[in-house]
Amino acid sequence: MKAGVPVVRARVADGAIAAGVAAALLVTGASGQRSATDLGVLGYALLAAGGLALAARRRAPVAVLAVTGLCAVGYQAAGFDVPAVAYLFAVYAAVRAGHRTVAVTASVAVLALLPLAALASGMHDTGEAFARARGALEIAWLVAAGAAGEALRQAERRADEAERTREETARRRADEERLRIARELHDSLTHQISVVKVQAEVAVHVARRRGEEVPQALLAIQEAVRDAARELRATLEALRDDDTAPPRGLDDVPELVERARAIGLDATLTIEGERHDVPDAVHRTVYRIVQESLTNTARHADAATASVRIDCRPDALVVSVDDDGRATPDTVPAPGLGLLGMRERVTALGGRLCAKPRREGGFTVRAELPVDRTA
Repeated sequence: MKAGVPVVRARVADGAIAAGVAAALLVTGASGQRSATDLGVLGYALLAAGGLALAARRRAPVAVLAVTGLCAVGYQAAGFDVPAVAYLFAVYAAVRAGHRTVAVTASVAVLALLPLAALASGMHDTGEAFARARGALEIAWLVAAGAAGEALRQAERRADEAERTREETARRRADEERLRIARELHDSLTHQISVVKVQAEVAVHVARRRGEEVPQALLAIQEAVRDAARELRATLEALRDDDTAPPRGLDDVPELVERARAIGLDATLTIEGERHDVPDAVHRTVYRIVQESLTNTARHADAATASVRIDCRPDALVVSVDDDGRATPDTVPAPGLGLLGMRERVTALGGRLCAKPRREGGFTVRAELPVDRTA
């Protein structure tokens, strides 16, 4: 996964700080007083290494703390009386990352080793060595670095808690709204659908008892109302239970085509390619696209035929619904709620939708849905 822009900027800033600290340490070491030893090259190398190690302080704060501490002790022993600025940055980063105990332990060790390193360099006697060591790493500055890291860590923690609280509040409000929508759907639609269902079944029953032929349109209405009732129940359950499993999916598309035939539309279904496991959201979207397209064809297109084609590809699933209705290339499709809903579903999955009149007449709906099986 590629690093985001904030991460790249943070790494660039860390690199710039590390380079600046390394340069400052080298300049201080070159201009300051040092012992006449043969460890000059090693001292300069440790000065540079201690500064440059800060580039990794966000990713490995404990390791950087250890490296900068050892470098500070090392260049003191090599005769470079330079303040341990890089180590102060490392203490700040370690405390900010939550490693307070490690930072305190390492600081005690460094404070104990610095006087010994200064004494080993041969520049000072015992008393002066301890004084110079205290000047190289003032305890007050060390405490200030740790306090700054702890303060920023607490501020970030409070910000995270505030963000989590906002997310929980938003989730709770979404749940409340979801339940409210479920109640509204139940109150406004369930009764009406039940009434239509009962009337259709009674009409079919009466016709059969009289020995009359039941009209195909009435049978189609009866079946459509039954399906609508089932889907409404499944939708209400999904809203109440927050269930992500779709009530209808790719396996139910043949039933949609059969229902279209029952109302007089010559509908065909073609499925090509090898079926793969796809996310539930893709299953649901395929079903809704075919359902809405066939419904629009039956209601508005004045079409005689419709073809549904599903192409199962390794990385995508392509759905096409074509009809031979009265739409022409010059026809501007009305932006109804059905097309808007399909476009929103496809866009939410990162796919593409094309809905327009065909050159040879009729209308086509084509959706390409990416299949991410790792999601």
